[in-house]
Amino acid sequence: MRVNDGRPIIGTSDDIAPMIRWLLSVAVLVVLMVAVGGITRLTESGLSITQWKPITGVIPPLTDAQWQAEFARYKQIPQYLDVNGPAGMTLAQYKFIFFWEWVHRLLGRVIGLAFAVPLAWFWFKRTIPGGYKPRLLALLALGALQGVVGWWMVSSGLSAQAMDRVSHFRLAAHLLTALFTLGGLVWTALDLKALQRGAARSRLTGFGTVVLAMLAVQLFMGAMVAGLRAGYVAGAGWLRWDAWPLMQGSAFPDGVDWSRGPLHALVNDPYLTHFVHRWWAWAVVAALVVMGRKLRAMGHRNVSMAAHIAVGTQVLLGIFTVWSGVTLWIAVAHQLCGALLVAATAWGAHTLGRRG
Repeated sequence: MRVNDGRPIIGTSDDIAPMIRWLLSVAVLVVLMVAVGGITRLTESGLSITQWKPITGVIPPLTDAQWQAEFARYKQIPQYLDVNGPAGMTLAQYKFIFFWEWVHRLLGRVIGLAFAVPLAWFWFKRTIPGGYKPRLLALLALGALQGVVGWWMVSSGLSAQAMDRVSHFRLAAHLLTALFTLGGLVWTALDLKALQRGAARSRLTGFGTVVLAMLAVQLFMGAMVAGLRAGYVAGAGWLRWDAWPLMQGSAFPDGVDWSRGPLHALVNDPYLTHFVHRWWAWAVVAALVVMGRKLRAMGHRNVSMAAHIAVGTQVLLGIFTVWSGVTLWIAVAHQLCGALLVAATAWGAHTLGRRG
């Protein structure tokens, strides 16, 4: 039995390698989940399944009678009454949005099993290194919380008093929980990789904390933009500068509702949330450029390149999303790249971290 930082380590390097692959595989599934979540949101599919059935919900409707029953429940919520009903939604159209929400929920279940079952196996085999059990249990709890927050979000759009969409605050909580879990998976896998080499785990530095906090603000504002459908307020048109970098021809958008104060407007007004999201992005870019320079100076060119490529691609996809009028696949790519940016930033912060 070896010892690291005064704590006994159960298992060997060969035991740790499968755990690293496991955590990174789950991280990939979370990235996929974020992308499917983007499709679900952009196709207005999130409210199509009006019941939460963690076990039996795995099986979709199989008969025409079952489909009609599901459709009948959907017809009772505000989204159908105010938007899809007047537009003349057909059963075939309902099946399309049902499909994406069903896939989203199914993938959540797959992620839960993909984490819980190997964790139980590693625990049973006593190959989990000392000090890692609490962290792995915390990640498992985050996964369970994500499911609960997901239903909490959906329920906000189902009541008779609801609008035709879910609460943008609950949507933000749902997305940020997923991205925080992703960061935790990547960080833990990297700590195990260091342990495999005989090195100590990484501790966040002050600079790393600042960069991650800046990125968290940007992700939160992005969720506000998504929940408020604020991506549409800037106008659209390829290479039309009145849509980007301007907003409807102005440097600062007209129409911001200041009547309830600036803080309320910041998280409730689509014009202001969009404005802050698009320009705070450049502060994040600057922070990641500094991070990249620090990483390169330390000889970690690959980590530096990952952070630079991720943030550069994310900015371009954000611009293209606006110019395209929030075209589905560009907007989904923007959300997917946001998840990859979280992973790259966590990698950079981990590499810059203090050892011990």
